[in-house]
Amino acid sequence: MATVIPSQETRRDPRRWWALGALVASMLVLGFDMTILNVALPTMAERLGATTGQQQWMADAYVVVFAALMLPAGLLGDRFGRRRMLITGLGIFLAGSLVGTLADDVNWVIAARAVMGVGAALVMPLALSVLPSLFGPDERTRAVGIISAASALGLPLGPIIGGFLLNHFWWGSVFLVNVPMVAIGVAACGLLLPETSDPASPKVDVLSTALTASGLAALIYAIIEAPGRGWGDARVPAFFAAAVVLLTGLVLRERRALRPMLDMGLLAQRGFLLNTVAATLVMFVLSGLMFVLPPYLQAVLGHDALGTGVRLLPMMGGLMIAARGAQPVVARFGPRAVVSAGLVVLAFAALLGSRTTAESGYGFTALWLSIAGLGFGFSVVPAMDGALAALPADRAGSGSGLLMTLRQVGGAIGIALLGSLLAGAFRDRLDVTGLPGGAAHTAGESVVAAHLIAERAGSAHLVASANGAYVHGMGLVLLVCGAASLVAALLAAAFLPGGAPKRRSATDEDATGADRPVVTPTEDVRQ
Repeated sequence: MATVIPSQETRRDPRRWWALGALVASMLVLGFDMTILNVALPTMAERLGATTGQQQWMADAYVVVFAALMLPAGLLGDRFGRRRMLITGLGIFLAGSLVGTLADDVNWVIAARAVMGVGAALVMPLALSVLPSLFGPDERTRAVGIISAASALGLPLGPIIGGFLLNHFWWGSVFLVNVPMVAIGVAACGLLLPETSDPASPKVDVLSTALTASGLAALIYAIIEAPGRGWGDARVPAFFAAAVVLLTGLVLRERRALRPMLDMGLLAQRGFLLNTVAATLVMFVLSGLMFVLPPYLQAVLGHDALGTGVRLLPMMGGLMIAARGAQPVVARFGPRAVVSAGLVVLAFAALLGSRTTAESGYGFTALWLSIAGLGFGFSVVPAMDGALAALPADRAGSGSGLLMTLRQVGGAIGIALLGSLLAGAFRDRLDVTGLPGGAAHTAGESVVAAHLIAERAGSAHLVASANGAYVHGMGLVLLVCGAASLVAALLAAAFLPGGAPKRRSATDEDATGADRPVVTPTEDVRQ
């Protein structure tokens, strides 16, 4: 079966813009679903009795599955039809959303998020990979810009939509909102998208996929469970050891493969490696911040869910402004200077934020959040751009897949590691003197749980202790974020190439295959 490449006449079909609208709807759902749960976690912790560890799993179940399955999902689309697998992914995402809507137990919510991760892994790479079959080189940049804007728009929309729904409906509505949009996406993709495939692409390596998923799951489990179980618990080092064995096995298997699914050889290229490290560390910091901030705004400062979502806008606004303005600055000063400076700004914002106290108020928080957003944008966009530009033309698809996978892994580890640091610091600092054993244990599970126990006991002292303990833990998280950003800035300043990345021309792009996936740095900011 030959690769299906639509003719220029097909590309000029006016329905192509309606088809792009279907893809925009799909990407918008993924965009705000990345952040909509963050603002819902404090409410879900209260209604479902979720511990900090369970909240971490609700966030990480989606990201771990997403990261593990993104590469094989793209290959499935290449081999069996991109439209077919894109619709399948949307259907799976819809099923996961319905399970989440009906769930009345933490474990079911975690399972629903994992199912949604499977669907998202299919939708993300395939929504991008069908663009070359719809648009010629002269229109492709505009189409990519539109779909990128839709993805970036999901960042600020997620907390606001989630906050509005939680203020007016039950917590399951944050899943239910996906249903109509995904249903529209499925219908539109089925009616408007052409079918394309590339049977010559590498086969899906089931064993490598299993090693990736199980290795990441073991690593995240060990990080999340260590604060609660204690480092002396036999399961914690056992899962760390299992993760090392499984991920080492993955690397060895992929290095020996003739056509690897995960092209580790690309990491030998300095430009790709260092830009990828910088982008991954930024994702580590961003995901950790998005996990620890909503409980602070909601539980400590006392804002409702909608107010919490609105108060995250300074960071999102700074990120989007910087993402838009990064390219002219790079053209003037070069990517090494801009990436390094962006990481220094991010480090400064994190260190400034670590000075937050329970009495600081929102004004101070808005200040360092805005600065953090600018640092995120000015570091991640040139880093993503540099990594993709450093790829050989014949390895653009595998390289972009590796980059996206590593960034998702960085996000998962950020939620797990920084969330666990927060949980341990909160539990150690919380004063539960005078509480019965069971109540003391429950109060130590999260700041939301501590507030509920304090309300039942009528203890203003426990409220003050919980707020102080949470802010102390958040300060430690921000110090780690600042240190990680400074290390990344030093690496970027010392080793990143100084010149502007060389661009592949449209002629080169067509010569390397019109069906090659399209990945842009602006689009990937929202991940």
